[in-house]
Amino acid sequence: MPDTPATALPPPEPVTIGVVSVSDRASQGVYEDQGLPTLQDWLTRALHNPITFDARLIPDEQERIRATLVELASAGCSLILTTGGTGPAPRDVTPEATLAVADKVMPGFGEQMRRISQHFVPTAILSRQVAVIRGQSLIINLPGQPKAIAETLEGLKDKDGAPLVPGIFAAVPYCVDLIGGPYLETVDSVCKAFRPKSAVRHQR
Repeated sequence: MPDTPATALPPPEPVTIGVVSVSDRASQGVYEDQGLPTLQDWLTRALHNPITFDARLIPDEQERIRATLVELASAGCSLILTTGGTGPAPRDVTPEATLAVADKVMPGFGEQMRRISQHFVPTAILSRQVAVIRGQSLIINLPGQPKAIAETLEGLKDKDGAPLVPGIFAAVPYCVDLIGGPYLETVDSVCKAFRPKSAVRHQR
């Protein structure tokens, strides 16, 4: 039965999301960047909300990364996702730039990403991803590989599709709620958001 006007759900709120790929070689055109298309594709599949992307491809330069994050937060991006530059190599400075703009640090995101990645590679402990809040923006560093990006966002599932280890994105919508951002509505078959019952406005 179709919704009546009295019970029809409001349309999902629009959201502006910053996506940043950090790579010296991709930003110089040495090879085609895979980070931005992966992020945009996954987010488009995972959210009912209409999304405006502010996409940036920049080199591994700490001040450039820091300035980009400040600019995106000031422009109203409720969520900013970065990919690349989180390892131990000398040019990997994305976490340092991210922490430099933080009002609050959210260590659970990095802990969960490493927990997920350790199911695949022992070198997951070398990853230094962090997440922070700046104003009303949630900023999260993601791994650099497209496969790892999807795994950390979505989590691990068994052969029947049942969740084994929650992905980090399940906690993102409620975090955005708490810092005053738009109400993010996830596509449950991709990644089901978790909110306390008191914070659930409606379900599609």
